[in-house]
Amino acid sequence: MDIYYLILVLPAILLSLWASSRVNSTFKKYSGVFSSRSLTGAMAAEAVLRANGVYGVRIERVSGKLTDHYNPRGNVIRLSDSVYASTSVAAIGVACHEAGHAVQYATNYAPIKLRAAIIPITNVGSKLAMPLILLGILFSAYSQSAIQIAYIGVILFSATVLFQLFTLPTEFNASRRAMNAMESNALLSQSELPGARKVLSAAAMTYVAALAVSVTQLLRLFLIVSSHSRRRD
Repeated sequence: MDIYYLILVLPAILLSLWASSRVNSTFKKYSGVFSSRSLTGAMAAEAVLRANGVYGVRIERVSGKLTDHYNPRGNVIRLSDSVYASTSVAAIGVACHEAGHAVQYATNYAPIKLRAAIIPITNVGSKLAMPLILLGILFSAYSQSAIQIAYIGVILFSATVLFQLFTLPTEFNASRRAMNAMESNALLSQSELPGARKVLSAAAMTYVAALAVSVTQLLRLFLIVSSHSRRRD
């Protein structure tokens, strides 16, 4: 039995499942509350871009539910079927959030640049971390120094934690930009703004949960490798 998984990682996974359920239920609830201005998600995203002096960003529809994202390489905001043409409070909140990411890139917002810079390291780390940890533990039975390979794997896995850490301020800032834009440009009425805020807050919690899973997994891996290292001493 992996006691570290049960004590550390499992609670974080349960938090992640709760956060995912909450964002879906909150989005569903406010997808039934429609904007008095009848703006669609695509129109709201365009309004946020214009208000911030950002031009040349395409806004496209993408299939799926809550698959909304901004692609900096293509300089395109992709809004899901339930957001692009919807006039709901939930759709406008999500669309403005994605437009907030486009504004971040346009204004060289530091955390999003840092996050983008470590993506290659994160990709390498996610592929090599577990194989190196397993190999290091396996060969430590024959050579004490082999455990260092496992520690290298742990270090590579830490890049995932770093990526999640940089993601948090990026997401919170995008939501803050979205709320400010919706209020200052009257994209939603004062009575509709709280609904959009609840949708964005629920979405933000999923990133907090993702960070918790990564941190606890990193701690678990470190403790496993450390315990094997002590056994060989």
